[in-house]
Amino acid sequence: MKVNSLAFRLFVTAAGWSLVVLPLAAIIISALFRQDEQAAFDERIKLLLTLIVADSFEKGTDEPSQPAGTGEPQFAVPHSGWYWQIKPLREKRGQPARGKRLVSTSLASESLSVPSDSKMPRREDDFIWANMRGPLGESLRVAELVQVLGSKTDPQRYSYAVAGPLDEVNQAVSNLRYRLLVSLALAGLGLMAVTLFQVRFGLLPLRAIGRGLASIRSGEATRLEGDLPAEIEPLQQELNALIQSNENIIDRARTQVGNLAHALKTPLAVITNEADERDDAFAHKVSEQAQIMRDQVSHYLDRARMAARVGVIGRKTPVLPVLQALARALTRIYRDRRIEFVVECPLDHSFLGEKQDLEEVLGNLMDNAGKWAKSRVSIEVTTEPVNGAGTEQLLIRIEDDGPGLTPDECEQAQKRGRRLDETVPGTGLGLSIVNDLAQSYHGHVELDRAESGGLRADLYLPAV
Repeated sequence: MKVNSLAFRLFVTAAGWSLVVLPLAAIIISALFRQDEQAAFDERIKLLLTLIVADSFEKGTDEPSQPAGTGEPQFAVPHSGWYWQIKPLREKRGQPARGKRLVSTSLASESLSVPSDSKMPRREDDFIWANMRGPLGESLRVAELVQVLGSKTDPQRYSYAVAGPLDEVNQAVSNLRYRLLVSLALAGLGLMAVTLFQVRFGLLPLRAIGRGLASIRSGEATRLEGDLPAEIEPLQQELNALIQSNENIIDRARTQVGNLAHALKTPLAVITNEADERDDAFAHKVSEQAQIMRDQVSHYLDRARMAARVGVIGRKTPVLPVLQALARALTRIYRDRRIEFVVECPLDHSFLGEKQDLEEVLGNLMDNAGKWAKSRVSIEVTTEPVNGAGTEQLLIRIEDDGPGLTPDECEQAQKRGRRLDETVPGTGLGLSIVNDLAQSYHGHVELDRAESGGLRADLYLPAV
């Protein structure tokens, strides 16, 4: 998944949202659970304290008695963390407290600190609550209730207290947090997996469009076909309309180029014929300039036709059949000199362009090689990647075993109308036309000395 892609953006957005929401949900759930667990724990302590108070009054004496049953077995286990205590309070400062102190078996000989010792406020229900340390330093939740026993003339206040270990609440919250962590982590991973699938599945139509456009570019299709979602269907229609419009423009351009060619050739032919009927310097000059005009018109009309063909989307030409046909034709042309044309080209190599353009380029290069070769012309076709473009290009290498050219001569040979040897038939336009046509397809031609000593022409063209 590329960083700069729709899939990456959608996935990161969903993953980021999950990483924010899931931990926040865990914190909120944990806090709410702690509140509920603490409330339930307090309610349990309050109930035990109420039972102890009620049970200590059953005998109807002026002093509290040992509670018979509390419903909590942990009160009988030494230092279990569950304690109860009944102790008398001093009525006046400086006077000793009257009455006996009663404690649970779990408290043994220890004393339990109560909230009133720390001046904790009393609630509306008369219970006093506090978190305190126990005999062993453990954290306790303590509830205290002050009751008055005895007569109105001789009252005595008693502190009733029940304590429970806060570790029970903390352990319950810790267990919930662990389960939440595991559950939400699995939920997060599952959500990310589903999000990834959703993004991949949701963007499949865009991949289908990409494959369809690649097929159009390579010539395997002429329109963007297929059933696409309603949101993307207008894009499909517009692309097909654009392709149709491009074809219409190219057809009109070809027609106009043809009309221009016919319109110019007739006047030039008349001027040339008129000049040829006269035998003077002026007529020769007119004939010479008319021929130059004819060459220029032909050249630029050819370039216009090439530009029109290059603009057409989806033209694909297999290279091997074109090379084989040209090799057979040139072998017959140069049969008196017994020139051999050897072609090495894989079957699957194709040119991204018009067949007639490939024939013209290869025909010029192979014919030029045949003119200068002693006995052999070799043509080898390979592909190589285009730097930074992610595509491939054709490399068509044509070598002959002739005299070859120097680097300066290679440069001069590609100039329009430049002929290095007037004894060989030609106009000097072939290599220039090849170079112009290759450049119109964003390719180029390179000339160099071959290993055999002859000329090597490397033709680079777009591949399919």
